[in-house]
Amino acid sequence: MGDIGLQTCKPPYPQRPIIILGAGIIGCATARQLLLAGFSVILVAEYLPGDQNIFYASAWAGAAWHAAGGISPDQRYLQAVCYRHLLKMAHDEPGSGVCIVNSREYLEQAPGANSSAWGKTLLPKWRDLNPGEFPSNFHSGWAYETVVTDPTRHMPYLREKIVSLGGQFIRKRVESLEELYTWFPDSRIFINASGLGSKTLADVRDDKSFPERGQNVFFRTKNCNTMYFRNGKEYTYIIPRPLSQGVVLGGVKERNNLSPEANMDIARDEIARAHRLAPEIIPADPPADSLSYIVGIRPSREGGFRLDSETIGERVILSAYGFGGGGYAFSYGVADALKAMVEKAERENIIL
Repeated sequence: MGDIGLQTCKPPYPQRPIIILGAGIIGCATARQLLLAGFSVILVAEYLPGDQNIFYASAWAGAAWHAAGGISPDQRYLQAVCYRHLLKMAHDEPGSGVCIVNSREYLEQAPGANSSAWGKTLLPKWRDLNPGEFPSNFHSGWAYETVVTDPTRHMPYLREKIVSLGGQFIRKRVESLEELYTWFPDSRIFINASGLGSKTLADVRDDKSFPERGQNVFFRTKNCNTMYFRNGKEYTYIIPRPLSQGVVLGGVKERNNLSPEANMDIARDEIARAHRLAPEIIPADPPADSLSYIVGIRPSREGGFRLDSETIGERVILSAYGFGGGGYAFSYGVADALKAMVEKAERENIIL
């Protein structure tokens, strides 16, 4: 599928199109939700679904839905809405790359007041693990059912879905939001979902944004139906990819490291940690031909992601970026929140 140039860009409906800057999981999920609601949408981005650049983080994410600890009630709700959408896709849209899997979460210490235990209000088959069901060096554990998304399938699926609904993609590097205003003078609503790009956009310059390098190991195995997560100081997970017949082992966070090359010391450490977490899944020394390596640059932000709306002159600017490694877990909840902001602008006649 070719990319659409600016000179041929005509909205498929008579209404003024909503312009989304960024075509990662946040931008594409938002486009899908807006299109399903009847809005006209154009996405402008340097990287599009199907790209393999390390700065296109949505192609490399672990993409598991996991209840995050230490977040606000509003953020919990965004995750809950996202879970609902992903669960429906797992049931109704087999091409979406979303699967239902079992999960085991082991806690190094007793859960605090703002832990990920809020997941029990949402996730099916939740139960506390009994002693003997989790490794002896952990305090406690939970078992539950959750969803995982395979980005190698979900992003192409989203692209096809968006195009089938009348949305358009433009491959273009943007240096400022002002450029978008010039290109689309009739549009009144612009959504900045540019991820790390918000650090360099001339009229945004968000200094809280920073690149965070992630590196994972993909281990090919048919035993790929259970997620394992270590809740504590040691950042370790095993994320199943049933459709790709393997599991993703991680993780690591390296601020401001932009190296595209896999660090084999990190890879060996991730394998060792995964083996300690689930030796029945991950052997101590897996065959070399069963391993491959994943590197991606997460769009992180100090203090957490930005999600807000502001009116500048006759335009409404919505911002949604800085999700780090949580993009997939928040994606469709954020998309629904942005859709509500667009509808609010519509009700207030701001787009007229």
